[in-house]
Amino acid sequence: MFVDPITTPLPETLDPERFIIATYYAAGRPGTNMVKFGAALAVEQTTGTWLTVPGETPEVRERAIGRVIGVYEAPAYQAFVPSDIDERHFIIRIAYPWKNFGPQITMMLSTVIGNIASSGKLKLLDLEFPESFTKQFKGPKFGVPGLRDLLNVHDRPLLNNMIKPCIGLDPQETAKLAYEAARGGVDIIKDDELVGNPDFCPLIDRIKAVQEAVKRADDEKGEKTLFVYNITDRPDRIRENALRAIEAGAEALMLNYFPLGFDATRIVTEDPDINVPILGHSDFTGAAYESPWSGLSMSLVGAKIPRLCGLDMMIALTPFGKFPVMSDVFMQGGLQMLAPWGHIKPMMPMPGGGTTQGHVQELIQTFGIDVMVAAGGAIHGHPMGPAAGAKAFRQAFDIVLGGGSLYGDISGYPELQAAVDAWGLPNVKKEGVYDLRN
Repeated sequence: MFVDPITTPLPETLDPERFIIATYYAAGRPGTNMVKFGAALAVEQTTGTWLTVPGETPEVRERAIGRVIGVYEAPAYQAFVPSDIDERHFIIRIAYPWKNFGPQITMMLSTVIGNIASSGKLKLLDLEFPESFTKQFKGPKFGVPGLRDLLNVHDRPLLNNMIKPCIGLDPQETAKLAYEAARGGVDIIKDDELVGNPDFCPLIDRIKAVQEAVKRADDEKGEKTLFVYNITDRPDRIRENALRAIEAGAEALMLNYFPLGFDATRIVTEDPDINVPILGHSDFTGAAYESPWSGLSMSLVGAKIPRLCGLDMMIALTPFGKFPVMSDVFMQGGLQMLAPWGHIKPMMPMPGGGTTQGHVQELIQTFGIDVMVAAGGAIHGHPMGPAAGAKAFRQAFDIVLGGGSLYGDISGYPELQAAVDAWGLPNVKKEGVYDLRN
């Protein structure tokens, strides 16, 4: 294979506004030429195939071909490969002209991790977007600042609750649990990702029952609570679902964005008539990120791309919950939701999946106050009831933000003490905690 210099330029020579840059992990045999492999990836995902075709003119190649702008090995063998090495590991960076696919996610992903997703040990780690591309996306309508304004909460973390059991409740049963959680101090309550519009709990009936219950709780506690309704459906139905939900009184909505699709999600987030916050639920993303050798990184599918697509808040699995997520992966995803990004507002991270009151101190130490602690079982399963479970989280907020520690004397906070007695504190093993890890 002859490697054309156009496919392997110096990165300094590229017009940065023309290209999206993809960073990959790749592995190869000891004798693999990774420069040629990278060039093959770049060509496969843009102009070419395994042989030269007449229509691939120099003009077409200059306009549309991918460019390999970096191949880095770790460890970096330069003179020879030791005889006991049977696999080499590389980082490859490829620049793709974004005019090949335009300001959309579907064809962008088809380009950067399309056919080559079947090429063995190759994982898409990151994408760098030029301003010329991102300016054509609206990003979150509300994001962190808009959510805080809606709730009038600017000086502490937010508290989220998922209705538990996940599915099976009718509208009145859902409303009863929502009332208890809201009364205890929850800011945002949400449907579980498994609840859409089932016959036993129709969306509109659920909205009417829950909104009345939440308003009653808000009047009692003197704070605002948002309930987030899952409207996930076939793509051709989601806009209608959103508008019907808002007409029935919904003040926030949720989408299972990954099985739905990124550009289908934008149907809701970018619609000017749908002016309520949208929560993204990250179910199914593990199928894309869990393999260390293939797929996409968690920070891409669970933070960066959803934020670009306009989601205001995002469920993020945690290293101390019931699913296996490494702490640095979790931290990077949360920070990418919050990092400054031009006109794209920050998206509120919602660490969940086994989160208890004992994790509040670690979450605040990691993200400051711009975090929404997401808890289901730790509220509805609290020994003293759901309202006490929510109150225990608020007590934990007050202690940590007041300069105290959850590892000190908390006997003056009976709800929090009961939660810690039940589920412990980080690094203190408590038998019986729900955990899917082996």
